[in-house]
Amino acid sequence: MATGKEKRKEERVPVDLWIEATLDGELYFQRASNLSVGGAYFIQTIPLPVGTRVALKFDLPADAGSVACEGEIVTAKELGMGVSFIGLSAADKARIEALIEKLHAKVSKTR
Repeated sequence: MATGKEKRKEERVPVDLWIEATLDGELYFQRASNLSVGGAYFIQTIPLPVGTRVALKFDLPADAGSVACEGEIVTAKELGMGVSFIGLSAADKARIEALIEKLHAKVSKTR
């Protein structure tokens, strides 16, 4: 659970992942630097206004099939923005959770 000023409810893991974001018929490729079952953070991008909704689609590393859901911009910084996943299916949520567990296991082995 989040503490203090931290608003995140789910644990995030670092990733280097491209996510397709569609807004008003325009397709944008956003680079995500971290991921959780609740959302992602897009780096090196001019942010959209907080509250903007976009259609999202992305592939997880070493996983077949695409994740698709709606996203809402929840934070905007100078060159980045946080997006919250909306309408994420239970199956896609489970796939993201499995990736997070796999990445944690990998980090634990290197310590």
